[in-house]
Formats: sequence, C-alpha cells, structure tokens
Amino acid sequence: MQENNVDIKGIIGFILIGVLLMFWVWTNPPEQAEIIEQENQQIEIEVKSKDKENINENFSIEDIKNDLFTDKDNSDYITEIKNNLFDIKFSKKGGQISQLALNKFIDYNGSPIFLINNGNSTFNIDFKTFNNKVISTKNQDFISHAYNDGNNDIVSMKLTVSDEKYLEYLYVIKPDEYVIDISMKSRGFTDIVNHNEDYIFSWELNGIRNSKSITYENRYTRLTYYHDSNKIDKLSQMGDDEDEVTNINWISFRQHFFSSILIPSNKTFKSAKISSRDLVKDEAIDTLYTKQYMTQIPFSFNNNEFNESFRIYFGPTDGKVFNKYDLDLDESIPFGWGIFGFINKSIFVPLFRWLSSIFPYGLAIIFMTILVRLALAPVLYKSYLSQAKMKILKPDVEQLNKQFKDNPMKRQQEMMSLYSKAGASPMSGCLPALLQIPVFYALFMFFPSAFDLRQKSFLWAEDLSAYDSIMELPFRIWGYGDHVSLFPILAAISIFFYMQMTMGQQTASQPPPQEGMPDMTKMMKYMMYVSPIFMLIFFNNYASGLSLYYFISNILSISIMFVIKNYILDETKIREKIQVNKAKPQKGPNRFQRKMQELMEEAEKQKRNKNR
Repeated sequence: MQENNVDIKGIIGFILIGVLLMFWVWTNPPEQAEIIEQENQQIEIEVKSKDKENINENFSIEDIKNDLFTDKDNSDYITEIKNNLFDIKFSKKGGQISQLALNKFIDYNGSPIFLINNGNSTFNIDFKTFNNKVISTKNQDFISHAYNDGNNDIVSMKLTVSDEKYLEYLYVIKPDEYVIDISMKSRGFTDIVNHNEDYIFSWELNGIRNSKSITYENRYTRLTYYHDSNKIDKLSQMGDDEDEVTNINWISFRQHFFSSILIPSNKTFKSAKISSRDLVKDEAIDTLYTKQYMTQIPFSFNNNEFNESFRIYFGPTDGKVFNKYDLDLDESIPFGWGIFGFINKSIFVPLFRWLSSIFPYGLAIIFMTILVRLALAPVLYKSYLSQAKMKILKPDVEQLNKQFKDNPMKRQQEMMSLYSKAGASPMSGCLPALLQIPVFYALFMFFPSAFDLRQKSFLWAEDLSAYDSIMELPFRIWGYGDHVSLFPILAAISIFFYMQMTMGQQTASQPPPQEGMPDMTKMMKYMMYVSPIFMLIFFNNYASGLSLYYFISNILSISIMFVIKNYILDETKIREKIQVNKAKPQKGPNRFQRKMQELMEEAEKQKRNKNR
C-alpha cells in the first residue's frame, strides 16, 4: 500500500534519530462508574406502529421502499444501557448504536470519552430486491426491546414487516467486558430480497479527537488489520488509502489510545473492503475528527435468509486489556516492527509495568532510564576504551600520514599493521554504537504508545502521554506549535552538553583528515548545534514522557562517561599494554584486514589505469 501523504514530523524524527546515531558511530571511530439500576427487570419500549395485518404478500418494490419499513412515528426514540464500563444509547433509525461512552476515561477537557456520538458511526446492511433495487437498513426505523437475562443486558432491534417477516439485530452487553456481541438475522425474507445476491454489511466511523494535539494523536490513529496467517498490516498513516483484503481475523479502527475493533465470531472475514481518509489538515483548525474509517464485508444468504454474528471491541488500546481476549489484539499497538517491537513487548512493557506498580509513573520512567543506561554501561566502556587506544596511537598515525603522504595505499597498509600490533581497531567502536540502535528506536516507539502513561502527571507535566506546556504563545510557529514545552528544552540542553563532552574526547583521538576525505570534526561540530534544535522543535508536541526519558538518559550518559574516564580507564596501563602488544610477534592480517588490503590494491590499480 502506498502512502498518499508524508508525515513531515515523522520524517524529522527519523532524521533526528539518524543524526544522533551518526554522531554515536563517529564518536566511536567508525568504530464503569455506574451499575445497572434495575437488573432482571424487562424494559419494554412503547412505540407507535402502523397496522401490518392487511399487508398483501405480493407487494411491489415501491411498497417496500415507501411504506413497508416505515414507522409513522418519526421520533428517534432512544434505548439506553449503562454498566460500569459503558453508557450506550441505541437509535431506532438504522437500529444501531447512536452513542457509546467509556465510563472509566475522560479526554483532555475532562469530558467523557465517546467512541460513538453525534452521528459519527453508521451501521448498515445493503440488500438487493428481485428488481435489482437496493434497500439500506440505515434509513429504516427499527423497534427496540431491551431486557436483562440475569447476567447480560440484551437489546433487540427489529425491522418488522409482519410477525413472520423481520430483520433483527441483537446486541449482548456483558457487565465487565469491552466486547459487545452482535448478531443479525432475518426471517421470512425470501419474498423480499434477492437471496442470490450477497448482502453487504458496512460500518463507517469517524475517529473523535481526544487529545490536546490533534496532529500528534492523528499520527497514532490508524486502520490496522490482522491476517489469519498471524500477520499485522495497515493502511496509510497519513493521507487517504483503501484496500481489498481476505481472510481477516479482525479490523481495528484505532484512535491512538482507544480502539473500535471488528471481530468475526467465526474464524475470519473471508473478504472486506477497507478505507481510511485523513480529516486533519491543520492543527490550527478546531477539527472534531481525526480519520474517517470504513469497511464493507459481503455475506451470503443461508437457506434464503441471512444469519451472521460478530463482536466489536470498544475500549482502550491497552495490552493488559487486549490480552484478556486471546485474539492477538495487542498487535494493533504501534510498538514498532521486527526487533524493535520484540524489545518493547518482551522487555520494556513488562519492566515499566513492574516499576509503575511500585513508583509513581514519572519516577518509574526515571528508574527505567537508569536501568537501561546501566545495562548499556559496558557498551559505553568499550567505546571509551577504543577512543583511549586511538588517542594513544594518534602520534603514530600522524607520523604515518606524513611519511606516506604521496602513497595512500602504503599509508593504509602501515596503519592497519600499526592497529594490529597495538591490539586496536578503528572498527572496535562501531559495534557498541550499533547495539544501541534497537534500544533507542524501541523506546522512541514505546512512550507514545504506552497507555499506562495516559493522564498520569509528573512535576509540571499534567499528562505524560501529551506535551508538557508551560507557556501558551499568542501565535503559532510552523513545525513548533503555539506553546512551549519544558522537558524538550531540558532534553535539548542535556544532549548539547553530552555531544560537546563526547567531541572533546573524540577530537583528542581523531587523526587529521586524509587527503580527499571530508573533515568529520567540522561536520560533527555542526551536528552538535543542529541536533538539539531538531530535538527542541520535534519533541515540543511529543509525549512528555519521551522527553523526560531522553533528558535523564543524557544526564546519566554524561555521568557514566565522567566516571569511566576519570575512575575506571587508566591511560598509563593502556599505553603499557599497547607497547607489550607491539613487542609481540606480529600475526598475519585477519580476514577484515586482508579484504581491506585487496580493496585498496584494486583502487590503486584503477587509479593507475585512469592516469595512463
């Protein structure tokens, strides 16, 4: 599936990650609030209905369209069901849910979280008559009947032709379940619809805004679906997209921290058309909706009737809740792909849940950061050890540069020999830096998707899943916003000093640039100023929990670097070890050195041929 639009801030984020990783590699030379009021009490809905006793069985298509399914009472009466999780209202128009609120959650304004409200959701069945006319249930008036069977609340919505001819939707709402069971069945429709044609069930839903930054929320609002082959797939994150899919286990209309997920009662939906349309063009505009989702699923008649059932999950995008249903719903949480998602699900999610069960959420982030940096401390030690060796060898490298100024191939051969004798390698710092990439990106995906952080405060941050504004601006700055967040400022300052401190160490060990090669020192000095600016701008609208993590992480990295350099590494001992290594009989070049030598010889050969 092709992206129809580009997430500019997402690109900036990846550029920032790339810049930081380039810096790391370079610095390591390339190295339910309410219970049901009346249980077990049958609720009867009194309605006015027309006289159906004298209906002619041989009615016309116009009878069907204009009179057969029409209730002369035009009022849109409401049936309401409440329990500790939901407050649900059903409308007779279309026999569908007209309002669904999650009682345990509120939005950024303190209002209830609505997944369905004010006409943003449409359930519909389209079926054809024998004259190839289409009848849509969304335009018909249903009769409601609600009751409690002793355990569950049940709402029956009937579209009635006569006592023997009707279409019924049956909604089963369980007291402590976010999943609603829905069945659709017809009786006596043989003479009404063309049972040789599939009937089409469709559901359209506009995602309601629930967060302070609609642009940030929209970035994590997405249609995802799960194949029966245990593969997650998705439509475009930004812009408009559509697809036709087969053998689907579920279809998720994700609204960042809340989801509406359509689940077949049988194993899979055999086929479905799905689409997503981006409704957010500018955060400056007070937009109510984020994305418009739609799915169309064809079903076949069985013995000239239709009888299908499915379930819909209405609730938080929370792995703890998802895991109760054993449907792999947690695959819809955007924790990252491949190894990044594995690290989040296997390490950071359980670690953070354990820490947050002991400490407040802000402190849990700090302690998790400490554990991560301590786990990576050996990696940092390896990097600094490599820098120390290169610093000691720098005079020898400079001497080789002067001695073989006009013979690049010989210079490289002598340098490789020097590194081999000293037990050093210019590539020894690369692996430690590369090992940090999965951790860095996994945490970049973890914090914006961690439901546990939603509306959890820390210090001045009211919500660790949203930005921590300390000042509202009277104007909007493109790319930055109309507010000032403090944690991104602290993170930007700390990364500046971290890069400055690292560059001081690196400059001391970096040999002069070779002829024809770029001066990496100048490039990294430029990055030292640009990277904090990128972080300041990009993280201003991001989850404050992520900015808090990077701030603490940078402070810890500076502290660990200071301890390693001043209390662990002993340059005198390193120098002595290098001298001992130089005195040992030289081994032949290793595989990497042989390959490098072959490449240099080939390059020198091509250069000579070119100069002829």
